[in-house]
Amino acid sequence: MSGGFAGVDVGGGGIRVQIESGGESAYGEDTAPVPRDRGRVDLDRLAARIAAVVEDAIRASAPAVPARFAGMAVGVTGLPGLVRDPETLWRALGERFGLGALVVAGDMVTTHVGALGFQPGVVVAAGTGVITLGTDLDGVWNQSDGWGHLLGDHGGGAWVGMHGLQAALRAHDGRAGGSAPLLERLTARFGHPLDLVALVYESASPAHHLASFAPSVADAARAGDPVARDIWAEAGRQLGQTAVAAATGLDPVFSWGGRLFDAADLLMEPFQSTVRALLPGARFAPPRGSSADGALALARAAAGGEVRPHHPYLYVFAASRSRTGAEAAPPPPRTR
Repeated sequence: MSGGFAGVDVGGGGIRVQIESGGESAYGEDTAPVPRDRGRVDLDRLAARIAAVVEDAIRASAPAVPARFAGMAVGVTGLPGLVRDPETLWRALGERFGLGALVVAGDMVTTHVGALGFQPGVVVAAGTGVITLGTDLDGVWNQSDGWGHLLGDHGGGAWVGMHGLQAALRAHDGRAGGSAPLLERLTARFGHPLDLVALVYESASPAHHLASFAPSVADAARAGDPVARDIWAEAGRQLGQTAVAAATGLDPVFSWGGRLFDAADLLMEPFQSTVRALLPGARFAPPRGSSADGALALARAAAGGEVRPHHPYLYVFAASRSRTGAEAAPPPPRTR
């Protein structure tokens, strides 16, 4: 068995892989939407895509990086809630890559570890959607938001994109509250508004298309459009409220992760000021790394037997146990 490790980040914007072995590194990416079946993450198709990205990364770096790993960790969007059977990934990937151990966790867990290491605190994971985890990785597990683009994910990429598109369509109709600059960007990206309607409503992943407009909303905001700037300011406030809601029982240290924070110039001030207003004494720690970095750290720790399962957020599978069983589940964690 190799001593290599693989960290996999599965978000609304695709799959990112980091591999580490003997001082060598490899990277891979797949930007297609996460495969779904009636809303749930389709783990069979996802496993095939993860394997393809890992194998492509190995081939691109051969012969330095082996095809077998002591540990792998997958941080996947939709866990908990939209992932039916995490063991599917163990069955599909364990033997294929000779895994000593596999961690399957929500991407909020890998984002948390990437941002804060294994230290307690609150981390906002914001990409296509939003989910916040406040945890000490032991007895405190507070989730806030993560309810999907129809029920929640307030302030996330799909939320920003949706509000930007709504403002663009208001301008198209001549209704109050519209934004001509956003309408111009809608047309440039999607064509006629009717083309946009067909794309979104016929899509298996509408949140992906909504979030794809968030960079255009950022461009308009930076160019001075007040409607776009207000959307981003409200997104920051929403993220701040979500962060504070997950802080119960923890030292008030806050960090963040996810591609939405590429717009930090628009998000950070309303985010941090909202947190401070609601929780005086809050401290902020810039993220040490990404969700993929967190997955890689979990893979290393799992190979050494240092990761305990915390269902429904984190599952551990090990070759030293039966091929059909994970670590025994601990008592249900506290959630918010």
